[in-house]
Amino acid sequence: MSINNDTVYSIAQVDLGVGPVLLSVPAAGERYHVLQFVDAWTNNFAYVGTRATGNGAGDFLLVPPADGDAADGDAPDGDAADGRGEPGEGAERADGVTVIRFPTRVATIVGRWAVDGAEDLPAVHALQDAMTLTPVLRSLVPPAGVPEVAEQPSEALTFFERLRVWSRAFPPAERDLAALASYAELGLTGDTPVGELPGDVRAALETGYAVGKEALESSLRTGSPAVDHWQVSLHAFDYNLDFFEVGALDDPAWKLDDPRTRYAVRAGAALGGLWGNHGYEAAYSATYEDADGNALSGEHVYRLRLAPTPPVGAFWSLTMYDLPEYFLVANAADRYSVGDRTRGIVYDDDGGLTITMSATRPTDPTAAANWLPTPAGEFRPLMRMYAPGAAVLSGEYRLPAIERIG
Repeated sequence: MSINNDTVYSIAQVDLGVGPVLLSVPAAGERYHVLQFVDAWTNNFAYVGTRATGNGAGDFLLVPPADGDAADGDAPDGDAADGRGEPGEGAERADGVTVIRFPTRVATIVGRWAVDGAEDLPAVHALQDAMTLTPVLRSLVPPAGVPEVAEQPSEALTFFERLRVWSRAFPPAERDLAALASYAELGLTGDTPVGELPGDVRAALETGYAVGKEALESSLRTGSPAVDHWQVSLHAFDYNLDFFEVGALDDPAWKLDDPRTRYAVRAGAALGGLWGNHGYEAAYSATYEDADGNALSGEHVYRLRLAPTPPVGAFWSLTMYDLPEYFLVANAADRYSVGDRTRGIVYDDDGGLTITMSATRPTDPTAAANWLPTPAGEFRPLMRMYAPGAAVLSGEYRLPAIERIG
């Protein structure tokens, strides 16, 4: 996960094994925010917030999967008891409560609240504190949570043991059951811990894990389509084909239905951008290279001219990350991103913006005002566009390549 400094996060791990839970969200005024719902298989299945439900206060009933013990019968009276409504619209109840059905017993709510500097933090914290999760049913039995997985003799075998245990606790979508069943011959769907499987099977798993890991890490640099040396990942999170609650668009344009690539895309998204939003909520573009195709490095000075700046309904930012960890870059200016909310930036006469990237502060005053510090070694800038405009989604708006100038 590439953390940002544009928003403050609110994270809730929700277990509906003891029944429905009521989520209450306060009015956010003009502040952009999004609560992203992610199931156990990393499907983005619902959104609450500025784009999806507006900035007013709202109540949302979180309901277990349909085969759960407390699913349908515990929803409030009203129409559309399954909470699905029209595609991507959820179901608004007569009493003002929107039902959101979880695909898996557990899910994560990833909240992002736009923040404008340190002085804005108290206001954001007040909104976060005003959110509540309230169980509808009273129970003395604690939620089961995520099953613990015993460490196996190696990293690879522990990985496959997690697959064995967690896939049984949280069944995938019906369309994915056959793919999971194909691992039965390897013993990955049975009762025997992976570390106790026959030696030849364990050796094959070790080899497969090493090959797959190398291929997956390599794909992060080449997997997304490149436009002017930027990896455009509008559709990196489109592998959800089955679960569409409020705010999630059940639209063919946002579905990756090719079975040959869908699982690889899911794995790459989890490794390189866990909990990323669908492109219609937030568009992400990253690059590792300059206009000549050379790796970006703090040994040099670069320029990125945005003319026009990204068309968005909320805001945009360009954040700097080091490699290979994808961490924010500590610097003397205490600046980690540049965007349309950055104080003191100087726009060009035509309304565009020229950003200078370098490891040391530029001497030119305008370049210094628009400076995005880099690490001394290789780096990866990442552009985020929140509530992207139609030109971003259609591909009409293109980020220019980064030019090396020194």
